[in-house]
Amino acid sequence: YSNVLLIASVFGRNRPEGKVLETVGVFETPKQHGKYETGQLFLHGVFGYRGIVLFPWQARLYDRDITPTFSDSNNPESPGAHDSKEVKGKTHTYYQVLIDTRDCPHISQRSQTEAVTFLASHDDSRALYAIPGLDYVSHEDILPYYSAEQVPIQHELFERFLVFNSSKVPPFSAKDTLKAWQEKNHPWLELSDVHRETTENIRVTVIPFYMGMRVAQKSHVYWWRYCIRLENMGSEVVQLRERHWRIFSLSGTLETVRGRGVVGREPVLSKEQPAFQYSSHVSLQAPSGHMWGTFSFERTDGSQFDIRIPPFSLESNKDEKSPPAGYTF
Repeated sequence: YSNVLLIASVFGRNRPEGKVLETVGVFETPKQHGKYETGQLFLHGVFGYRGIVLFPWQARLYDRDITPTFSDSNNPESPGAHDSKEVKGKTHTYYQVLIDTRDCPHISQRSQTEAVTFLASHDDSRALYAIPGLDYVSHEDILPYYSAEQVPIQHELFERFLVFNSSKVPPFSAKDTLKAWQEKNHPWLELSDVHRETTENIRVTVIPFYMGMRVAQKSHVYWWRYCIRLENMGSEVVQLRERHWRIFSLSGTLETVRGRGVVGREPVLSKEQPAFQYSSHVSLQAPSGHMWGTFSFERTDGSQFDIRIPPFSLESNKDEKSPPAGYTF
């Protein structure tokens, strides 16, 4: 990317047809090394939205994309498919970002505008609330750009979190509000482990988040959110048809969940739209557990195949403060 290349957005400003090109900034050279700073503007390399970096997270990436042994390569549900691979985590940078609300209606490869969900107050053990337009983005998905606008991103939290600072590069500084919000919500925002595995050219990335514990009917219920991204790394058009989860709890229970699609959708992954991302939630009556499973996909000729969901642990070994009952500034 040249630093003189203009970015053109397909999301026309308040145009009903939504297909008018407009200049929004100047591309900068992506960083091969080091981290992007608070206030860095970017285009998402997969989903195409405009955003701004709030702060980085250092995560452990467990990548299972190694050559499988013969015994487990053909049966995704065989025990060896998950247990025979010793996977060591490597450090990888992700960013907490704000999404430009003007682009949200056009991100069709997402099940919903990404949001960070929290447990609500103790009065309702199942209630969740969300902060929309908040996302986690991997370093390689950041396409940095520069804009001379003092408010280049439209999001309700932009001016609460950031202030224009012409003497800084990038020219936005974190307000004390952002620092206080990050510190207060750190246990429920923190991204620590990322799990990735590719089967039949379909890559599955899973990021689990611990949300906290609630007391329901005199028992402790532990909650997690998990974000899943499906990416078609090949040229064949495929469609997700079914999900099959196994959920193991430290209390000794093993639950099987089968169903059509995910979050009410059966996304098609093609060269034009190779990725789909969604978030869901799970609760256990134990402080830890594991999840794994398969997604069933269908090719255009009607044949089906299963892809592995990499096994991931559900851990609650965070500081056991109560999750926030709302976000205040």
